[in-house]
Amino acid sequence: MLTVDMENKENGSLDVKNSLENGRPLDPADWAVTDVVNYFRTAGFEEQANAFQEQEIDGKSLLLMTRNDVLTGLSLKLGPALKIYEYHVKPLQTQHLKNNSL
Repeated sequence: MLTVDMENKENGSLDVKNSLENGRPLDPADWAVTDVVNYFRTAGFEEQANAFQEQEIDGKSLLLMTRNDVLTGLSLKLGPALKIYEYHVKPLQTQHLKNNSL
């Protein structure tokens, strides 16, 4: 089993290095709803993770989300929503595109 080297940063983001975390597939496109929820719980967004569960956001959906989707579509408080998008969703999207354009 692969492991992930995760480091909590002051801004609430995680430094995720190419691996597997808690059984989640390496590519977010392959994540189930529970993988997405667990990712955000692990990142310290316990309360906000429930919104991803309620809206049934899986990995493919997560990678399609826009900033506006996160800020308004999930009914999250603005501060956590901004952090979730800037430090998690956007980097996951960027990494996914980078990995799949090789």
